[in-house]
Amino acid sequence: MAIAKKKTAELKAAKKTAKKAAKAAAPPKFKLRKLGAKEAATVSPYLTIRGGKAAVELYKKAFGAKVRMLMEAEDKKRLMHATLLINGGEVLLSDVFDEYDDGASKAPTDAKTTTVTIHLQVDDADKWWDRAVASGLKITMPLADQFWGDRYGRLLDPFGHAWSIGAEIKKKKKK
Repeated sequence: MAIAKKKTAELKAAKKTAKKAAKAAAPPKFKLRKLGAKEAATVSPYLTIRGGKAAVELYKKAFGAKVRMLMEAEDKKRLMHATLLINGGEVLLSDVFDEYDDGASKAPTDAKTTTVTIHLQVDDADKWWDRAVASGLKITMPLADQFWGDRYGRLLDPFGHAWSIGAEIKKKKKK
């Protein structure tokens, strides 16, 4: 009887050690933290847009953006600056000001290209995707399950900015 108890204890210890080793080898899980009311993101995309006010309205509809700050230009037609909160992070934007153009900041519609994609890692890719597409964003890569483990797709907004939406593929529960 003492031998059986000893073997059971050894088996439990071996299982516990194996579980710890598997946990240590697993890729780390991360949880996105939302910004507090007075916090600024340490890295934020700053978009140059022709039609800043319309872009703010589109991003509110397409991505659930909340306006943190909005500064109109003196002409009351353009935005000098806007700070939006989207999915817990910041997106900054302003209209093009041709009169101050230094050649460094062009709207993608003027440059005829964009070289950056703004990525949204979200809780439910299908929900975010459907809302963005219904708001008028053009599909450039259909939303689909990808080999790296995300449900992912890319879109283009009417202002020329590229967006991607991704979420970890939800594992189906075994019955």
